[in-house]
Amino acid sequence: MEFKIIALKFFSEQVSGLDEKTKRIISDKIRLIKQNPFRYKKVHSRKYSRVFSVRLSIGRSATRMIYAILGRKLVMVCLLDRKKGYKDLEKYLENIRKELGL
Repeated sequence: MEFKIIALKFFSEQVSGLDEKTKRIISDKIRLIKQNPFRYKKVHSRKYSRVFSVRLSIGRSATRMIYAILGRKLVMVCLLDRKKGYKDLEKYLENIRKELGL
């Protein structure tokens, strides 16, 4: 099954402010996600049933890359700072509905 990758505006803005090495790491993780989107840890969400989290270390900070699977689309949602937890996750997931018109 072939998946189409869609990056939300917020995710794109977050990645654009990173250094080249970190961008390459994120690109490699996205390539792995495209090969097998169910490879990483599932995250509980009230709105979407298929939300996943990828562990990253950005600038000595534990970070999570959040993505959702909607049919044949892989939606790259955001980069979350692990220290703050997942309390803002639902707010970021709401951007899926706004940007994709769901």
